[in-house]
This record gives sequence, structure tokens and C-alpha cells, in this order.
Amino acid sequence: MTETATPAAADWPAPAPGAAPLPRMVAAQASLELRTLLRNGEQLLLILIIPVLLLAAFSHEPLVNFGPGKRIDFLAPGILALAVMSTAFTSQAIATGFERRYGVLKRLGSTPLRRSGLITAKTLTVLVVELLQAAVIVAVGLALGWRPHAGGGAVAWSLLLVLAATAAFSGLALLMAGTLRAEATLAAANLLYLVMLGLGGVVFPLTKFPADAQPVLKLLPAGALSDGLRSVLQHGNGLPVRDLLVLAAWAIATIAIAARAFRWE
Repeated sequence: MTETATPAAADWPAPAPGAAPLPRMVAAQASLELRTLLRNGEQLLLILIIPVLLLAAFSHEPLVNFGPGKRIDFLAPGILALAVMSTAFTSQAIATGFERRYGVLKRLGSTPLRRSGLITAKTLTVLVVELLQAAVIVAVGLALGWRPHAGGGAVAWSLLLVLAATAAFSGLALLMAGTLRAEATLAAANLLYLVMLGLGGVVFPLTKFPADAQPVLKLLPAGALSDGLRSVLQHGNGLPVRDLLVLAAWAIATIAIAARAFRWE
């Protein structure tokens, strides 16, 4: 019986211990975050099904007088704002709060990915989900008769508003998830979601509220985003500088406070 020759040690590649490149680690973590989110029925209900149901229900039934023009033209930009809020704020706050409670963040913080890579991966996940939400909501809106102003300027201004709002809502989500218990984060995030849904100009025009309250409501991130998107997509105006500045101020403040106050354990 002939024995098979064993390759010499020199024929084997030399071991190369060390972490994978940062972009590959971030991409792998973002892929994991996205798969986990899409497998969660409660999260899908929050980030996709509820906005689509609201869009379909309020666009046909005369539940609210939206003023002149088609209801869908007023409603669709507000539903896009709601989708950003549900993903960047509510969903992220709840998920991060429970990851912190179960020690997931602590363990990931000790890996080669590091905290900056984890935050980048979460941000990429949020942006991908928002892109999917926008595609579905725009498709449903167009099927229901929505005809937005969709020139190059409108698209650019809308993206700028969404990016600023994503930063603002993400900062608020991390601030809440990093300072409160997971159960408190769950309750507070859902409560704020309902409050901003009702008071943020999403499905109810801010003009329906008392005149003294309207300036305050426009300073909320939900109000600034819905008003800004409506100004661009419904009325065809240029960049809504005031709304963008409100969102930028929220983003700077919440991210700065969250960076100091966030507790990883």
C-alpha cells in the first residue's frame, strides 16, 4: 500500500493573524443588522406596514380636510417623513436599547470592529431601510394618484432633508437607548412616535392646531421634515432652509449629548 506524501510545512501559506479590513467588517455587520431587522415582524409592521396603511387610508377617506389640492399630494410627503422617523428613531432606539441590555454592545465593543465601525454599520442599515421604504411608499403613492414635483432640485433637496433628519432622529434614538432601561426605551420610543405622528404635521396639517402652538410644532424634527418635504415635493419650492437648519440643530445637539451620555453596559 502506497502512502500519500505529506506536503512540507514550507508548502503551506504562512498564517496571517489579524482583523479583516474595516470596510469588510462594517459591511458584514450592516448585513447582519439588516437581516435581523427584516426578520422581525414587529419592526416590519412599524417601519413599512403602518406607513403604507396610513397612506392608503387617509388618501381616500375624507377623515381630515387637508385644504386645497388632492389629499394624496399633502399626505405622501408626510408619510415619507413618518417612515424616516420610524426607522431612524423608534426602531433604532428599541433595538439598540435591548442590545445594550443583553450585553450585545459590550461584546461588540471588544471586537476588532470597535464602536465607530458599529455605529457606521447601524447608520448604513438605517439608510438602506429608508431607501426601501421610500421606494415602496413612492410606488404606492403614485398608484394612488400622487404627482410630486420630481425635478433634479426637488430630489436633491429631499435627500438633504432626509439625511439631516436621519442624523437628528438617530442621535435622539441613541441618547434614549444609551441612558434608559430597555423597557423604558420601548415605552418612551413608542410614545414619542405617536406624539410626533399626531403633532408633527404627518397626517394632520399644522395649520389645524392653535396659532400659538404652530411655531413650536415646526421646531420639532418631525414637523420640520414633513413641512420641508411638503414644500419641495408638493409646492415645488426651493431648498427649505429654515426646516433644514432645525433638523441640523437637532442632529448636532442630540449626537453631541448622546456621545457623552451613552452607557454601553
